[in-house]
Amino acid sequence: MNSSPHNSPLIADDPLDVASRLAVRFNSLWMRTYPFARLGEGVSIHHSCDIERSDATGISIGNHVYFAPKVWLDVPSGGNVGGPRITIGSGCAIGRRSTISARNEILLDSDVLIAPSVLITDHGDSSSEAGRIVIEQNCWLGYGAAIICEHGEVRLGRNSIVGANAVVTCSFPPYSVVVGNPARIVKTYDEQAGAWLKINDKVKRG
Repeated sequence: MNSSPHNSPLIADDPLDVASRLAVRFNSLWMRTYPFARLGEGVSIHHSCDIERSDATGISIGNHVYFAPKVWLDVPSGGNVGGPRITIGSGCAIGRRSTISARNEILLDSDVLIAPSVLITDHGDSSSEAGRIVIEQNCWLGYGAAIICEHGEVRLGRNSIVGANAVVTCSFPPYSVVVGNPARIVKTYDEQAGAWLKINDKVKRG
């Protein structure tokens, strides 16, 4: 009887994959020695992520958060928040090479999904003011998007989608689809119609 190599119980995992998974697991355990404001259960932090021990007191991470390779969490000096400056809610996933830099406060609610190469920052250069960013539950940020707030507050409402390479510098209501630089709404969810509508269609219906 011929046996397929794909079904053989003797075929082991790729040693490099096994080594990588072990490195991630070890790093996730090692991060528990850092003085985070909170570090929840089931958090996976890739060993290539850049998180300084001295910044950990300003970072709160919920349960089952995933950090892809080369994520950078940055807490520069300054700001006026007494609690954590970066709060990442349970169930969030942060894509590779993404940066979250908070001099004041950045809050990601639960189940926020962030694609690779996303920038979220509440400040500009070292001499600029710092703002506040809130990304509500179930939002999705596309590849290369930037959320920037140098003063005041930028709030992205729940269940919103930010398109690839969009630059968000102002607030948007829940159920928004935003694209472009600067970002603008192109679709929103109409509860009466029970459907996602282009902005022009929504205006016509109104």
